[in-house]
Amino acid sequence: MRRLVVPLGLAAILFVPFSLAAAAAAGGAPFHDPTLAPEPAEPLTLEAALTLAEAGNPTLAAAAKEVEATQGAVIQAATIPNPQIVADTEGVRSATRTSTAQVQIPLELGGKRSARVTAAERGREVARAELNGVRAELRANAIAAFFAVLVAQERRALASGSLDIAARGAAVAAGRVAAGKVPPLEQTRAEVEQANAQLELAQAEAELRTARVALAALWGNTAPRFTQAVGDLAALPSRPAGDALQARLEGSPLLAASRLAIERREAQVAVERSRRYPDITVSVGAQRDNEVNRNMAVLGVAIPLPLFDRNQGNLYEAIRRADKAQDEYRATQIRLRTELLQASNQLDAARVAASTLRTTVLPGAERAYQVALRGFEAGKFGFLDVLDAQRTLFQARLRYLDVLARTYQAATSIDRIVGQ
Repeated sequence: MRRLVVPLGLAAILFVPFSLAAAAAAGGAPFHDPTLAPEPAEPLTLEAALTLAEAGNPTLAAAAKEVEATQGAVIQAATIPNPQIVADTEGVRSATRTSTAQVQIPLELGGKRSARVTAAERGREVARAELNGVRAELRANAIAAFFAVLVAQERRALASGSLDIAARGAAVAAGRVAAGKVPPLEQTRAEVEQANAQLELAQAEAELRTARVALAALWGNTAPRFTQAVGDLAALPSRPAGDALQARLEGSPLLAASRLAIERREAQVAVERSRRYPDITVSVGAQRDNEVNRNMAVLGVAIPLPLFDRNQGNLYEAIRRADKAQDEYRATQIRLRTELLQASNQLDAARVAASTLRTTVLPGAERAYQVALRGFEAGKFGFLDVLDAQRTLFQARLRYLDVLARTYQAATSIDRIVGQ
């Protein structure tokens, strides 16, 4: 028996080395995350923020590892089935024993291996498209978070300036009350306005801390160290017109991933269709008959009969899922076109509003406040006039910052959709 099994075992081993070599070549060195130090304690630019997010974002790193993992699926799909050794003995007496040893080699028919490889390659392409989508979304989120910090910094500066204005008004009111020119109620109103300005400053500082944490979290840092964000809020973002944006939508990573998902489902249909064809098993071996002292060759073929299981259920499921992928692609296309149009309209409206506020509303509110304050100091106006002008100026500045924030949010929404 040993004389039969050992040669057959050596023959079976001949089928293994090339698959082992392929797996070893694909394995390579394991992926290691780079140790990312926190950002330096210095002013932060938009380019530096994007670089930090690209290098340290865990979601992006996870998507990259998913692409690497799909390579293993491609390797596994290309492997062929393992042969097996079968040995049996008939009889218990050595003189009359018959021993048989065989190598059974399965042969795949119907193009199963090529169909599996194609499906695995489509899965890898989908993972790459999803990685591009994650990278585009990360870039858009980083830009939005960076400008959110800029807006929060301006809001804090505005609240600090408003507090100074309120303190100045309270000092003027106190002086006029001491001089007996106005009743004490004017001073009380000024002090209340100063307290409200202090509350506004505290809220603005809290919003700035929140915005800083949200930005630093994009590169995995929960304790931001940068001193301030450096950028020009007055330089309003612009994007192409709606028709040009719709043309760019075809290259969107989100739409590309949905389109590749259709191809992957169609490749899976081909896999299930190939499984309708049964595989055969070829047997090659030898038999030793001790009673007649003779060795004989043994050849065999095993062919399954596809009478009941023709993989019809799995094929039907794959076809329906391919149809589902088509519907999902159309739904994604409609959704992205709608969101792109909305974001483009919001950007145009926000740019017009920002321009109007910067050139007309803010200068007018500033002049009205200065006139009211000088008139109050000269005794021409009451403190209520100063208070109304001060509130109008503060609200105009807040509205301008809100419009700036909406402008950058709309621009980053466009970038997220088109994948820029």
